[in-house]
Amino acid sequence: MSQHTVATRYGSVRGVARDDVVCFYNVPYARPPLGELRFCEALPPEPWSRVRDATVAGPIAPQPPAGLGSYVPGDPTEQSEDCLSLNVFTASLEGQRRPVVVFVHGGAFVTGTGAGVMYDGASLARQGVVVVTLNYRLGALGFLAHRALARPGHPGFGNWGLSDVLLALGFIADHAAAFGGDARRVTVVGESAGAMIVADLLGAPRASGLFSRAVLESGAVLVEDPATAEAHAEELASLLGVGTLSREALCAMPVSELLDATAVLSERLGGGLSMPFRPVVEPGMLPEHPERAIQRGKAGGVATLIGTNRDEFKLFTFSSKELAALEEADLEALVARCGTAAVRGLELDARQVLAGYRSAAAGGSSPGRRELFDALATDLFFRAPALRLAEAQSAHAPVYCYEFAWPSPFMDGVLGACHGIELPFVFGTHANPVIALFAGAGDAAERLGAAVQGAWVRFAQSGDPSGGAIGSWPRYLPGRATMVLGASCELIEAPGEPLRQLWEEHLPRYGGEATEISEALRGT
Repeated sequence: MSQHTVATRYGSVRGVARDDVVCFYNVPYARPPLGELRFCEALPPEPWSRVRDATVAGPIAPQPPAGLGSYVPGDPTEQSEDCLSLNVFTASLEGQRRPVVVFVHGGAFVTGTGAGVMYDGASLARQGVVVVTLNYRLGALGFLAHRALARPGHPGFGNWGLSDVLLALGFIADHAAAFGGDARRVTVVGESAGAMIVADLLGAPRASGLFSRAVLESGAVLVEDPATAEAHAEELASLLGVGTLSREALCAMPVSELLDATAVLSERLGGGLSMPFRPVVEPGMLPEHPERAIQRGKAGGVATLIGTNRDEFKLFTFSSKELAALEEADLEALVARCGTAAVRGLELDARQVLAGYRSAAAGGSSPGRRELFDALATDLFFRAPALRLAEAQSAHAPVYCYEFAWPSPFMDGVLGACHGIELPFVFGTHANPVIALFAGAGDAAERLGAAVQGAWVRFAQSGDPSGGAIGSWPRYLPGRATMVLGASCELIEAPGEPLRQLWEEHLPRYGGEATEISEALRGT
């Protein structure tokens, strides 16, 4: 395998050619957030003098141990706080500059890595784009928020992981041409928590100009209000035995203890449903609620492709025996808990929402409680927020919506078109023998992969996914046009409209109160 060297403003990196794609791994885009730099916004890397080897993936962000089925053989597993790196896949370092696709991985803000085998960017790079994947800080290290963490002269007190992604985008803008890319055509793509980060960046003032297009897969705006974030930080400090929360005490805390306390806090707050560490409205990175900013046109001109999978929540419930045996009162209580986990302080009328789902059941059927819960939770956590963002952004830029309907063959189809099923088709990694157990194989899978990759690449090139096997893909509004991606690709007008309207009645429009609290904290 031949090797190739690229000079960055910080030093040179040596990548490796794999067939017809040149790959660079573990390229540092930020200074290691160690010691007193823990709980600080990301800083540019220190220059290096020797050519840096970039042929092997680097460490992943500190995170809980990966469970069975949450990783693919070949994924990197070494953990370190020195993890802020990116990977680049390019078909050529010379010639015509190609659009850049930057991928932000998911994992509920606590797990994941951009260097996972499923996110190998070689196949996409062959389609005419430069692909970048990256790591960012996770869990408490990435999203713990409290005024005690603010540094003198810096208004921010959270969103450390968000600052990582922002700095990575700046690094990419500066170096796109060196890797064969066009800095004027950057598309940021996120999945799950990564999509939530992308949505929040659409409303972040400091992200302006760093990308011209956005793809959000199974995620939309999700932020914490600062008062709740501070309460969670104080509870974590208590679990760690820290009497008074301070930067000094938490910077000295071993990573293993932070991870253990995070797991306890997550279970205590929501029995696993809660994400205690997430982006927060605060004066540094997100001075107002991103949904409000998007509604006002903050991301005007940023073409957006957004969608969800038909059976998102089945990934999280398929092995639950308790769910199938729930009594009606227990189901109502669980739905109410989900409402609070999705929107802090939301008092969801579970009985009324469940009645709406029973009424909307196709053909007058009587779905079981597991089926009801999966459909309801899919819409609550994923589909309803995505459509709300699509509507808000449609007033200011082209927006295209999809629903991914390809069912996983795993365990005789119990997962359906679950959370994450689109990823192997976007990256073209569905042929990997292990991934194929989840994604499926055969001619139909190959056709879907080609159609999805073609649409994503066309969107990165022009801001419009239409063409190829997909055909015409109209904008989401005015007709709420949605492209259903499955064994065949079909355009549908306003699918599931009664349930969308149901959530419009039950979900608050945006967290204006979080903005007000942030403004009150600005000078404290």
